[in-house]
Amino acid sequence: MITDRGHPATLFELRDVTHAYGRVCALRELSLQVSRGPIGLVGQNGAGKSTLMQILLGLLRARRGTAWMLGQDVARHPLALRGRIGYMPERDAFVSGLTGIEYVALAGQLSGMGRKQAWRRAHETLSYLGLEEARYRRLEEFSVGMKQRLKLAAALVHDPEVLLLDEPTAGLDPEGRTAMLGVLRALADRPDKSLLLSTHLLGDIERVCRHVVILDRGTLLHSGPVETLRRARPRRYRLRWQGQGEERWLQALQQRGIELVEPPAGGEVSVTVPENWTCRQFFRESLAHPLVITGLEPEEDDLETVYEQLVTGGRKR
Repeated sequence: MITDRGHPATLFELRDVTHAYGRVCALRELSLQVSRGPIGLVGQNGAGKSTLMQILLGLLRARRGTAWMLGQDVARHPLALRGRIGYMPERDAFVSGLTGIEYVALAGQLSGMGRKQAWRRAHETLSYLGLEEARYRRLEEFSVGMKQRLKLAAALVHDPEVLLLDEPTAGLDPEGRTAMLGVLRALADRPDKSLLLSTHLLGDIERVCRHVVILDRGTLLHSGPVETLRRARPRRYRLRWQGQGEERWLQALQQRGIELVEPPAGGEVSVTVPENWTCRQFFRESLAHPLVITGLEPEEDDLETVYEQLVTGGRKR
């Protein structure tokens, strides 16, 4: 293996990568270093996700900047890297007239495997993904869900060190999406393997990945652990109560610096509290009113909420 740069734990590194299609800038001076493991790449259409994946594969050469993948300069060693990477494109790239087993075996041979080994691995991979009975069908007979699994099989057949998956749940119904995410979760848990999952569906990232990279209009908004991004907000709570006098009680809380995030409804409300506020003070304030607090819990930002905040804040800047 030719190693050009980076720590063995680094999956990929970008330094000032810029790429444009005519006047449209897809990536703008993007610098980033990500460790190995299950990585989520998230952003709306046009964020630059597919362009980034194709640069990491060596299918595109960045106008400016340098990209390293698995310690190797992508521009210098594209062919050597492709044998170590499995790629599942967003769009179908099927060869008309082939059967499922022929297509996956062909992908194995194109990745550098011998013919017999490629056919053996194709059978094993199709069985693993639940396509054993359909392996001799022609590609034109496959459903959308089966085609997605077939593309995944082609990416997996040569047992790559890293999988690059571009919108793997696109076009799937809820049942098919759940099944695909289950497979991806199992793949993400494999030791010494990495996965880069590109999607605009934040729920896919939460279910599969441990690290998330967020792009917006070709720029980096965030890179870090999913759990850090999906953080608890210590100053925001959901209050529930039973009894009378809620209006006067809420007014008393507001006088102490409590802010109502929304109008109260059905005996509950979301509130933000001052920095020095403690949970016990909620109960102390309720003693002077004919009501009982039945629920008090910190609220969390889900990944979608944080994403909206990051995108909005990034565009304002």
